[in-house]
Order: sequence, then C-alpha cells, then structure tokens
Amino acid sequence: MKKLSIIRFKPKPACFDEFLANMQEFSRDRGISSPPSQYLMVKDGEIFAIIIRDGASLAESAQSGVGWLDTQRHLLQEYNEVDRHTLPTTGDLVEY
Repeated sequence: MKKLSIIRFKPKPACFDEFLANMQEFSRDRGISSPPSQYLMVKDGEIFAIIIRDGASLAESAQSGVGWLDTQRHLLQEYNEVDRHTLPTTGDLVEY
C-alpha cells in the first residue's frame, strides 16, 4: 500500500528562500520522477512537502529525511517543544 505524508516546515523569515532551495535540491529526484512522488507547496510563510511512498520503504525514506533535516534545523522555527521543527502526518493513500 502507498503512504501519503504531509510535512510542514516554518523557515525563519530571513532563511525562507535558502530553505526552499535546499528542499528543492533534496527532493529533486522524487519531484521529477514519472509520475512525481513529491510536491512542495508554499503557503503563509510555511513550506509543505507532500510525499507519496511505498509502505515498505516508508521507514527508510523517513530516516533519510530526518538525517537531512538535522542539517537544516538552524534555518527553521520550532512549532513547539514536542514537534520541534516539523508538523508531520502520514496515512494510507486511497487511490481510485
């Protein structure tokens, strides 16, 4: 089964463009695949990553993302002490 993840990031205002460029570079292969498996959305000073993955590769892909995020945290504002720099949600993708 495929999984859909939506991950919210809130870059520091002065770092928005830098973080967006870094996100685009990190996700380029997934964004240009056919069909694309990752999209980026910008709204109200936040960046949303929308990612479609196979359930079997979810843990490995998520671990890779966390490793990358560790190099980017200095560009982000924390949402709160629990979630810190991201607000993620993942669920089963319902396809028709």
